[in-house]
Amino acid sequence: MPALKRDVRRLPLRGADLVLLAHHPRWKGVGLGHNTLLVVECDGPIESDRIARAWDRFLDVCPWPAARLRRPFPWGKLHWAAGARESLARPTARRVTITAREQLQRELATELNRAVEPRREAPLRMLVVHDASTRPTPSSVLVLTWFHPLMDARGGENLLTHLNDLDRHEGTMPWGDTPPAFVSDRDRRSLVQRSRIAGGSLKYLRTLAPVPPVSAGHQPVPPGRACFKRQGFIAPDSSDQRTTREICWRVALVGKAMTELWRRRDLADVPCLLPISVDMRPKGELGATFGNHLAFHFARFRSSDTADVPALARALRRQMADAVRDGQIEANHVALEFLQYQPLSRMLRVLPWTTGGELFSFNCADLGDWPNALAECFGRKVVNAYHVPVVPPRPGIGVFFNRCGGRNNLVVSWIEGVVTEPESARIIEVIREGMGWSAV
Repeated sequence: MPALKRDVRRLPLRGADLVLLAHHPRWKGVGLGHNTLLVVECDGPIESDRIARAWDRFLDVCPWPAARLRRPFPWGKLHWAAGARESLARPTARRVTITAREQLQRELATELNRAVEPRREAPLRMLVVHDASTRPTPSSVLVLTWFHPLMDARGGENLLTHLNDLDRHEGTMPWGDTPPAFVSDRDRRSLVQRSRIAGGSLKYLRTLAPVPPVSAGHQPVPPGRACFKRQGFIAPDSSDQRTTREICWRVALVGKAMTELWRRRDLADVPCLLPISVDMRPKGELGATFGNHLAFHFARFRSSDTADVPALARALRRQMADAVRDGQIEANHVALEFLQYQPLSRMLRVLPWTTGGELFSFNCADLGDWPNALAECFGRKVVNAYHVPVVPPRPGIGVFFNRCGGRNNLVVSWIEGVVTEPESARIIEVIREGMGWSAV
C-alpha cells in the first residue's frame, strides 16, 4: 500500500524479519535480545517536549512504533498489531546526564543489552544523554533502540527523519494529505510466479556451502553480553577512495582481519560464507520504514585468498555481478517472503550447512552515508551518527561501516566470550591500515 490507512491494524512480518527472529532461539538460555542502536551525537541539549510532540503527531498517522508482536494461534503468522489511536502510548524516552565522556560507553552498553519484549512493550524506545562534560556548551546524544525485526538500519534513519520533519513543521503535516510509504507495497506477481522464482533460490542455496563454514562463535565458552567498540577515522584525499568505498573491498579487508583471528584460534581452514545485505528500496527515494527490506548475496572465499586483498575484492565483485546477472539476488528476496509459511524452529534447517549450528562466518555491512535530511535533529546540528546491532551468538561478531559528516565510523559488535577487547582492537587496526584511514 502506498501509504498507511488509518484502519490498518495488522502488519505481517517480512521474511527477513522472521530470519532475524529465528537466529537466537537456536541458543536457548543465552538471553540475548535483538536490539539495534542508532546513536546520534548532537551539538547541544535536546528538549524532551519536542520529542514527545513529534511522537504524538507520528502516531496520529502510523501506529507501528506502539504496536505489539502477535500470533493468532500457534501456527499463525507473526504480525504487528495496533489498537485504536487513543490506546497508543508513545515509546518511552529515558534521560540521563553524564559528567565524563567514558560514561557514554557504559550507557550505550546498558541500552544495547536491555532487551525489548515486543509482546508486552513497544518495539522501540529512546534514550537522551545530556553530556555535561563538553565545554563550553553541553552536548547531547540521542539513542533510538529498536527490536531488529521491526525495521532495518535505513528504516531507523527514515523514522528519525519523519520525527524530525514533524518537529520542524508546526500545524499541517510536512507531507500534506499523503503520508509517506511507511510500509511497502505487496508483490503484484502471482503465487505461481513467485513460487517458481523461490524454488530456484532454494535449489541454489542448498548447494552453496558443501563444507559448513566456521565462525569465532564456534567455541565452548557460553556466550555473554553484547559488546561493541566504535572508532572514527578520516579517509585520505586520494584518487583510489572510490575503490575502497566499495563493499567488496571492505568485505575482503574484514575477511583478512577474521583470518588472523581464526588462525590464532586454530579454527578449520574451510571456505568462508558471508551474507551481504542488499537494500531493495528504490535508490534515491526515502522508501518504506518498517520491515527489513533486504535481499542477500552470499559471498564465498577461502582464508588463503585474503593474503591478496585487491585480488579478493575483484573476485567478490565478479561473484556479485554474476548474481545480479542471473537474477539470484532477486530470487533470494522472493524466497525470503515464503518463510512466512515456515515455523521459526524449522526455518534454518532447510539449508544443509546449518545443521551443526553455523549459519555463516561473520557479519559485515556498509550502512552508507548519513542522510542529508538529518543534518539537524530536533533543532540541533548532528555531529556524528552510527549504528550498533546485536549479532547472533553464531557467528558472534560483526563489522559495520557508515559515514557521517566526513567521518568514517567503524563498529565491531561481538558477544562476550566470543572475542576479547584486544582482539576487537586488532580487527579495527587491520581494517584501518587496509583502508589507509587516520584516526579522528
